[in-house]
Parts: sequence; C-alpha cells; structure tokens
Amino acid sequence: MPSWKEMNTLTIKEFRDNGGKLGGHFEGAPLLLLTTKGAKTGNAHTAPLMYLSEGDRLVIFASMAGAPQNPDWYHNLLAEPTATVEVGPETFSVKATVANKEERDRLYSKQAGIYPQFAEYETKTTRKIPVVFLNRQN
Repeated sequence: MPSWKEMNTLTIKEFRDNGGKLGGHFEGAPLLLLTTKGAKTGNAHTAPLMYLSEGDRLVIFASMAGAPQNPDWYHNLLAEPTATVEVGPETFSVKATVANKEERDRLYSKQAGIYPQFAEYETKTTRKIPVVFLNRQN
C-alpha cells in the first residue's frame, strides 16, 4: 500500500496529465491542486484537495482525514496566504482567508452532507477542522 505522500504524488501526476480529470477514488469529485510556500523552508509544496464552490470563492477543508494535527498546507497559508491553485486545466493565484466560526460550521456541514467521509473525519479528531476560502487574485 503506497504511503500518503506517494498517493499524493500519483494523484498530482494524474491530475496534471489529464487536465484535472481523475479516475479511481477521486473520479467525479471536485479536486484542486494547491501550491503553497513552505512556512519553514520557503519551498513550494503541492497538495491535492477536495473543494466546494461558494460563489466565486473556492472552499477547502483542513481535515487531513481526521488526523490530530492540521495539514502542513494550512500552516503554510497562515504564514503566507498567497498561493497557486490548479482547477481542471486552469492555474491561477489565490489569497487564502480562514472562515469564521459560523461560516466554518455551515460550510463544513454542507461538505459533510455531500461527502460523508468529512463527517467521519470530525469524529476521528478533537480539533475543530479549519475551513479556508481561496479568493482568486487578478
């Protein structure tokens, strides 16, 4: 069984090779690639993430499958909120903002209603899973 990192590498390659279309586990799911600047290293890091559209914003969830800690990309966005997103064949810059409690609860509930694994992630951790808006930059 491949590691989490190996799975992400394979998903990123498939995404880029197929213009954002994926098969297998992610077939039909809204998936984007988020590239952040490492908070400690300054290196570029790319993560495949499921997202929700909210008007003209993209919404991502720092679930990390219910792990006890937030994902690295979340810490990177707190340190440097400007990032790059790939959706389908399109690449653009975004600025990240963390949702307030009311927005977080509403959007997390909506995502969990569409994709029940997100409800399961909440039961696996004691942390409040952050929700992040990605606002397109011109």
